[in-house]
Amino acid sequence: MMDEIYGRLSDQHFMAGLLAAIAAAATIITLVMPMLESDTLGKRMKQVSSERERIRARERDKMAKGGKANLRPEAKAFMSRIVEGFSASKWLGTDTAKQKLAMAGFRGHGAEVTFLFFRLVAPVIGLALALAYVLVLASPDMSIGFKLGIILGGAYLGIKAPEISLSNTISKRQKSLRQAFPDTLDLLLICVEAGMSLEHAGRKVASEIGTQSIPMAEEMTLTMAEMSYLPDRRQAFENFAGRTGLELVKSLATVMIQSEKYGTPLGAALRVLSQEGRDTRMMEAEKKAASLPPKLTVPMILFFLPVLFVIIGTPAVLQVMAVAK
Repeated sequence: MMDEIYGRLSDQHFMAGLLAAIAAAATIITLVMPMLESDTLGKRMKQVSSERERIRARERDKMAKGGKANLRPEAKAFMSRIVEGFSASKWLGTDTAKQKLAMAGFRGHGAEVTFLFFRLVAPVIGLALALAYVLVLASPDMSIGFKLGIILGGAYLGIKAPEISLSNTISKRQKSLRQAFPDTLDLLLICVEAGMSLEHAGRKVASEIGTQSIPMAEEMTLTMAEMSYLPDRRQAFENFAGRTGLELVKSLATVMIQSEKYGTPLGAALRVLSQEGRDTRMMEAEKKAASLPPKLTVPMILFFLPVLFVIIGTPAVLQVMAVAK
């Protein structure tokens, strides 16, 4: 077996054909991959446009009928039936969960129903998987206490899994918003000082910042839509701050509210906030750089030093073995 593999590897024609095949496959992948990539920005901006149309229709319906129309997309029917059948919204749904869903970019009643469905089903799935492992795959000699711990651990993991997934989504989204915040303020400042209105400037910034941060473009577009159709523009700014959960964005919302209420100049405040955002981003980068040496210590000990010892010690061992012979 080894002789055959060695013969293949030493065959020049075989190696040339293998390298040519690898090069051809790499070329095909390089040419095809851009065609297979989906237009993420276009899809998200299309969703934002649909959201703007829903806001417009909702406000017009409220003005015409005096009621509140529910034009949000609904969850799947079986999810709604299960959530309503167990009344999960009463003992699993909280205002904190709704706020976290908004911060993660999931809006509307359908997102809430889906989250409640997974909070209801995930513990059952975790418990079932743990029971299947204990009854089928586990060793018969395993102690009862250890089996009970596995079952409880599976149920607890099922309880925490939706919350952990939601927290990770919020963290990724906030990271994208935080990185794009200074550039967003710079673009907004340029547009405002050029004489654009705040709504027009926000829409222009949303179209430009989408290449860097899709969540920021989405939030800016929604905020400008709410400013156009909500009766109180202050509410639009507060919603913008609540959907992001970032202190810098809350400061921006406060500045916009004050400028709207008292007529204070917006350009100077935006310039200060932009500088603060850049300073905060630089401080976070320095913090991450300072934490690298402790984090690299264990990988270096486990992976770097053994290889270094092998490289240094192998020639000496070979010489000793040659002398011993």
